[in-house]
Amino acid sequence: MDVERPTPAALLAEACAAAGRSGAGAELIRAGENTLWRLPGGVVARIGRPGQLAAAAKELTVARWLHRHRVPAVRPLGHPPAPLAVRGRPATFWYELPPHRPGTAAELAAALRRLHRLPPPETRLPALDPFVRLPDRIDAAGLDGPQRRRLHARLADLRTAWGELALPARQSAVVHGDAWSGNLAVTATTAYLLDFERTALGPVEWDLTTTAVGRHTFGTVPPGTYAAFCAAYGADVTESPHYPVLRDIRELRLTCYALQQSAADPRHRAQARYRLACLLGEHGPRPWGWTALD
Repeated sequence: MDVERPTPAALLAEACAAAGRSGAGAELIRAGENTLWRLPGGVVARIGRPGQLAAAAKELTVARWLHRHRVPAVRPLGHPPAPLAVRGRPATFWYELPPHRPGTAAELAAALRRLHRLPPPETRLPALDPFVRLPDRIDAAGLDGPQRRRLHARLADLRTAWGELALPARQSAVVHGDAWSGNLAVTATTAYLLDFERTALGPVEWDLTTTAVGRHTFGTVPPGTYAAFCAAYGADVTESPHYPVLRDIRELRLTCYALQQSAADPRHRAQARYRLACLLGEHGPRPWGWTALD
């Protein structure tokens, strides 16, 4: 017998009831892997994926740690102090930011430079796992047998390459983990970091690779914009001998994400298949002209 899945609105209602907060008049901000709602009183409710209570608790820890270091970041409410479990999903509540826009490349670089210089929090963060959820995404992608095997083989090769990287102080820096312009909210006065689901201890090069991939794989970051990013951070990750491995891992993540999204939205199928073909060597050298998923 099929079990009816709760609607996002039903999950929000349960979360608000558990927190002793009214959900009347809630407005949906975004529905994706995490669902965000705007509540009255300048509060944002975030409902995560099933089984992600530990990740949500880490997000609260990181946000509070950044606040103690006076680094602008989204702030959780004081109550409840820990994620609420709503049908196996984490629910957290945050102060709403003022009107904002995504960060520029240079603004993102400046925020990352500040983040990477902070001492790690006393509550130990996990080591960066750049392969998290990739096996499941490959298996769920609806690929034929040969394609699935080739992607799993690529994943295995990259795991080996990652393990062989001679990265200095590999797990000593706090990295955001998903450092792109959408995770920096810029108001009229301040640039706020947000979304700490992937924050971990690892090589700072990982955070820089996302923008480099935008330049050299997508071909969507103009040369001048990328130069401004490198100047604001003080380094160009593409000059690192580790970059090819980090780039290949990031490209695999982006391809698997597109395959996952294409299963839910047919508009993304062509882009997902194109990315897959690029990884399998069917479209020549980079840049491949990938387009972002809207």
